[in-house]
Amino acid sequence: MEEIVKEVSNEMKCHDCGSILKFAPGTNSLKCEYCGAANEVVSAEKQAATVVEEIDFEKFLSDNSSGAAEKQEIHAVKCVSCGATTTLKPNVTSDQCPFCDTSLVIKNASACSIIKPKYVLPFMIDSKKGMAGFKKWVDGLWFAPGDLKKYADNPEKLAGMYLPYWTYDSDTYSVYTGMRGMNYTTTESYSTIENGKSVSRTRTVTKIRWTPAGGNVNNVFDDVLVIASKSLPEKYINALEPWDLGNLSGYDDKFLSGFRTEAYQVDVKSGFDKAKVRMANEIRNTCKRDIGGDHQQVLTVNSTYNNITFKHILLPIWISAYRYNNKVFRFMINGRTGEVQGERPWSVWKIVGLIAGVIAAGVAAYLIWGQ
Repeated sequence: MEEIVKEVSNEMKCHDCGSILKFAPGTNSLKCEYCGAANEVVSAEKQAATVVEEIDFEKFLSDNSSGAAEKQEIHAVKCVSCGATTTLKPNVTSDQCPFCDTSLVIKNASACSIIKPKYVLPFMIDSKKGMAGFKKWVDGLWFAPGDLKKYADNPEKLAGMYLPYWTYDSDTYSVYTGMRGMNYTTTESYSTIENGKSVSRTRTVTKIRWTPAGGNVNNVFDDVLVIASKSLPEKYINALEPWDLGNLSGYDDKFLSGFRTEAYQVDVKSGFDKAKVRMANEIRNTCKRDIGGDHQQVLTVNSTYNNITFKHILLPIWISAYRYNNKVFRFMINGRTGEVQGERPWSVWKIVGLIAGVIAAGVAAYLIWGQ
């Protein structure tokens, strides 16, 4: 089967005045900032009736080797600093990378072919609410540089971005070995000093009796989420969860209008390897429940994965990159819930000032009260 490639543009024009339309977060419409016209992307009834279909993982890998996957062509630019590949804003001649604040070389923009997303979770939080959440988060940071708050007052520093994700479903069968620990009590003697003399006493203590354990368990995983980007620290991007995946809409370019989109850097096969890591913790917990007893140790686990399916989706975040002392700090906001996560800079001078103040206060107290 031949490869199917469709070109996508995030630029939509108003039918009334010809201006660029932008998707209005929290609605089902594109909105013109000039004439106010609203253009519905999809009706609420149709969106609510979206049927999410999973793709057979093994069949996809087999078919894709012959180029059967539906793909789309995007016009994007790759950051020479962090490696992120993102779509361009309309009619730009210069731009900054939303992931690391590095100047982008627009002349290096090119078209690339990627597997087309099947579903998208549209923005619910607009830039105004996103900025308010960002400022609240910044205001709560102790010892942050003073210019960070000034940075948080600039709405242009916040970029709306769709990030690529894979989700995986799988049934797992796991064989494990481990140890079961059972509590028991015993009486032991000990020596202590009472009234200046050594005396013997007894006390009841709890100990653990370990015995070998082993068995097999089954798990059913649904929508294990894997970020298909390497541009952001997973520690923070995972902390933006949960996502309301039950509200996914079928992919439509119109949802992307006014926003930027990152192309995936983790392919579907590598993504499943990352999904296995996320599944591993729940599998171990299932093994522990199967072992029973008061304490459990899981020594080995061998899992097989069956009925594997996946889908390619886009999730919305507001993102800002801040440079301080030649280091990049990223701030991310869940475009559905407003949850804020990020890396924070520390002001050395504020910390030094606090320490100096504490020392000065201690010296003053000593001079006043210590004599």
